[in-house]
Formats: sequence, C-alpha cells, structure tokens
Amino acid sequence: MRPYTDTYQKTMIQLHGKPLLEYIISGISKAGNKDFIIVVGYRKEQIIEHFQDGSKWGINIEYIEQKVLDGTGGALLLCENSIQDHHFFLTWGDTLISYKIYKKVFDAYYNEGSDLIMVSNYVEDPFKGAAIYCEGDYCLDIVEKPLKGTSGTNLNNTGIFILTKDIFEILKSQEPSKRGEIEVPIALRTAIKEKRWRFRVIKIERNQFMGDFGDVDNYERYKNDIDWVKLL
Repeated sequence: MRPYTDTYQKTMIQLHGKPLLEYIISGISKAGNKDFIIVVGYRKEQIIEHFQDGSKWGINIEYIEQKVLDGTGGALLLCENSIQDHHFFLTWGDTLISYKIYKKVFDAYYNEGSDLIMVSNYVEDPFKGAAIYCEGDYCLDIVEKPLKGTSGTNLNNTGIFILTKDIFEILKSQEPSKRGEIEVPIALRTAIKEKRWRFRVIKIERNQFMGDFGDVDNYERYKNDIDWVKLL
C-alpha cells in the first residue's frame, strides 16, 4: 500500500472522509457486536487517537499491541486472555464487506445454531489468499496461499470468522509457516482435518460488495469511486 502507508497505518487510510477501519467497525456494530479488541502495531497511535475507548460509536474498545509481526495467528494469540466468551468474532482489518454480510454471520450464529463460521468471496483464482473447498454450506478444506492455477475452487477466505477459544490450543502447537508466521487459515485447516470442526460458510455473491484493501490498485479504485458506499 505504499506510498500511502508511509504516512498512514493501512487501516487508517482515508476513504471519502473517514478511515477504512471506521467503515468496518460501523458495520460490525450495526450487526450487534459492541465489544472490540483491536490488535495494533505500526503507527498504532493513529488508531488509538481516532477511536479512543469507542464511546463515540457506542462501543467498547480494548487495544493490544503486537510488537513482533508473527502473523494473524500471532496477533490472535495476544487476545486470548481478553476474550471473555467461548465464541468470538474475528476479522482482518483490511477487508470491508457489505453490512448485510456481517448481519448474516451473526444471524447464522444466534438464530441458526451455527457455532463455527467463515466467510468466503468469489475470485478468479484464490492464490493470493486461501482457497476454500465446500460441500454444500460447509467447509471441507482451506488451503493457504495455493500455487497460482492449482485451485479447484473459486472461493477465497475473506478473513471473517466466528471461532471458539479452542482455536488457541491449536495455534500454540502450530509450527510457523514458510513465511515464518503463525497463520489462522493453517490452524483452521488443522481444526477441520484433525479435530473434525464443521464450519458453516457464508458466501459473498459476485454482486455483493467486498473490498480488499491489500494493494494500491484496489484502494485507488475505491478512492476514486464513491458509488460502492451505497452497497454497504
């Protein structure tokens, strides 16, 4: 995301008058969640100064600093003692989806009895993320960073989940990936293959909004086009 991240923390880059992270927090809070833990690191003061304790948005925020960049799993492990409930909601900080999807996730949990949930989005090739293989509405396998052109699925891991605290034991026993990181999708694969966890997959359809702010091209597109805001 350079050159923007030379000045901003990635989630605090402005989009039509407010930072990306504010859209994400607003969507999750509208779906019913009011207690947040935000893992911060690079330029953490930008996030903390903007959101403070969250009261402006009617929510509660706790901040935890990730001093060693050891992956999504490493970031999640820092939250273990702060998560009070057995189930919790997790999202990456650079993925924005239609607010309807957040609501659908919480509805599936509270009303359908789905206690393990992951969200997928359609891509031509999931080599940049994690390929999700499904049977009906349930995940059979998730493969982190598959080689380009090798996936037999167009479903990609969006980075939005409802998990249980049992994930922490898996993360603690996990060896670092080739990138030297503890990665949540790899832990989920272990949970599915070895622990027989059943993940309900909420699928974002092609015509539903999903914004990946992991690279400059995507950001430039959303920065220069305000029509997508109407799709939230």
